[in-house]
Amino acid sequence: MKPYRVILYYYYAPIADTEAYRDEHHIFCVENNLLGRIIIAPEGLNGTVSGTPEACEAYMNYVRSDERFRDVQFKIEEHDQVAFQKLHVRVKDEIVNSDLGVDPLVRTGKHLEPSEFKKLINDPDVVLVDMRSDYEHEVGKFKGAITFDMHNLRELPEHIHEIAHLKEKKIVTYCTGGIKCEKASAYLLEQGFQDVYQLHGGIIRYGLEEGGENFDGKCYVFDNRITVDVNKVNPTVISRCYICDEPCDRMINCANAECNTHVPVCHKCGEEMEGACSPECKAHPGKRTYDGTGYYVSQSNHYHPLQGLKSQKKNIKKMKLAQQAQVS
Repeated sequence: MKPYRVILYYYYAPIADTEAYRDEHHIFCVENNLLGRIIIAPEGLNGTVSGTPEACEAYMNYVRSDERFRDVQFKIEEHDQVAFQKLHVRVKDEIVNSDLGVDPLVRTGKHLEPSEFKKLINDPDVVLVDMRSDYEHEVGKFKGAITFDMHNLRELPEHIHEIAHLKEKKIVTYCTGGIKCEKASAYLLEQGFQDVYQLHGGIIRYGLEEGGENFDGKCYVFDNRITVDVNKVNPTVISRCYICDEPCDRMINCANAECNTHVPVCHKCGEEMEGACSPECKAHPGKRTYDGTGYYVSQSNHYHPLQGLKSQKKNIKKMKLAQQAQVS
């Protein structure tokens, strides 16, 4: 058993006073030494949090103690260290950026539990559709899945024509933790697709509960692990080193801060290129120091977890003063 946990979750439920809940949430995390990224929006919660098993358990109990979120599902993974360097609790318009204009609480694809998904993935009448970004499915995806050359979910409408001929098929969508599919599957239904499903809990939950069979490569995650193993049954490597083209499922962010592209780079090329994805980036004055991981945290002096809360408060105060000045 490893000494730390990483918990991933989302939940759609209306939140009236997002700023007040953000403040309360932030303070709870600080008091329990939890780090991570949490988004609070009028439509619900989305977060990845890391800390000791005891702290993570306290956090899950805290979230579920609120009647609005009592049924939230957490994906829990073990880790050797805390998976974040900072704590960010932010208020946004959506818990996953989409601009698709759909409400999963009104209509969404049918949820498939991991065990149900496992039975369906080899059905010739089933079409798997990956709703993640290009750099995510480059390093890992389900066998035979359709992928889109999109950088974020907002671009989905530009790619619907690629699967328009499949409207009569059984469409099963999937993503990392399930959150994107809530909106993506709802959007497919709006576009006339008849039989739409989604993997409930996403790739991570499927790996934890069903061993990850038929997921090729690794799963991209948004913390300092960058990628994680999913398939314990028939694993394989599908990505190749961006520099030498050898098989490689190790993802990095380019050391050049102005580039910061997500690409697979093997250990050898990573060391030779000092974490850069090209000779130009290696020579760039904005290149960061490569520590062998390819994961970079923005620097801030004397960081403390309460810093984010104070910054948010300061920005809100400035905005309100500016609005008052415009009115007067």
